[in-house]
Amino acid sequence: MAALRLDLQELRAALRASGLDAWLLYDFKGSNPVARRVAGIGGFITRRVFVWLPATGGPVALVHRIERHVLPEFPGEVRAYASWRELQQQLALLLRGRRVAMEISPDGDVPYLDRVPSGAAKLLERLGATIVSSAPLISRFAAGWSAQDQAEHQKAAELLARIARATVADVVRQAGSAREAQVQARVRQRMESAGLLVPDPPIVAFAANAANPHYEPREGADAVLRAGEVVLLDLWARTQPDTVFADQTWMGFAGGSVPDEVGRVWAAVRDARDAVLDKLRAQWRPGGGMTGAALDDASRGLITERGYGEFFTHRTGHSIDADLHGSGPNIDNFETNDSRELLPGVGFSVEPGVYLEGRFGVRSEVNVFLTDAGPVVTPGEIQRELILPK
Repeated sequence: MAALRLDLQELRAALRASGLDAWLLYDFKGSNPVARRVAGIGGFITRRVFVWLPATGGPVALVHRIERHVLPEFPGEVRAYASWRELQQQLALLLRGRRVAMEISPDGDVPYLDRVPSGAAKLLERLGATIVSSAPLISRFAAGWSAQDQAEHQKAAELLARIARATVADVVRQAGSAREAQVQARVRQRMESAGLLVPDPPIVAFAANAANPHYEPREGADAVLRAGEVVLLDLWARTQPDTVFADQTWMGFAGGSVPDEVGRVWAAVRDARDAVLDKLRAQWRPGGGMTGAALDDASRGLITERGYGEFFTHRTGHSIDADLHGSGPNIDNFETNDSRELLPGVGFSVEPGVYLEGRFGVRSEVNVFLTDAGPVVTPGEIQRELILPK
């Protein structure tokens, strides 16, 4: 792993343009994935690490003397400390009178940004720092996709789509015999056989279980598919350990004639998904100020108009980077007010859902990454209608 996964010259220019003296990264026991990704912090750490990336001058890392190995290729000065007094003295030398960006979120509004404990932030302020949120830096330098990320994501997305379409088409023909846990195991085996890395088993949910967005089937306590029930398949994977994920949800129905209510809910979810994609295609421009909150409003507004607003109980989408739920902007004005601008290079899911507890749930999920030329949606062929038995 490279010691720093960013261009220092670009970062320095961004810091100066924002009136910042430095980006100060903090990590303790892997608590800050942004710090680990940007600074290349490796291995298991049990002591505090600070990485100083200034607008002028060279990078500085503060590491405990017994854990110098966590930054083996750091392109700057590594200063070791042992006692808390030494650490505070070193921090004071860097911080006094400086305006620095860190992973904080005012009022804790966006938990994916809020990686620095309040006590640590107060200490740094007492030592002379003025701390502001690193949100714009995260979107640009930590959550952005490389060209390889884009290519590997698209590869994973097409493999997932092929597996999902075939699996759901098989399952909806198996009313009376298909079991959730068995289908889950089958899907995972198909993904792994296709060369995908699968960190967690997919979600397979029938009927009322599909109304639980994070349902986990358990062998022996899972459901058997019956005629006239919906099938939900949510699956995610990537092609290599350090690239970004693809994450999709597909829907089917175990019957030849879709009931009116199921059809209406599916149409509302599909159209809410497409409202986000249409808004991106028509209005998003680099530097145009569009936010994930605005896209969530478009999705949620359509579902509310269709009469299902109270049953859409989560955000419209999440950031995707090296983590499945990444640190970049989320498509969210519900769980949080994510006012971060959507910048070129970031990627995210679009996955509205309607969940009628005790009856059935519907979700449709695709992914988007933003290039200077506009949004790219994966997979290339997205679901338009429920998959039915043939």
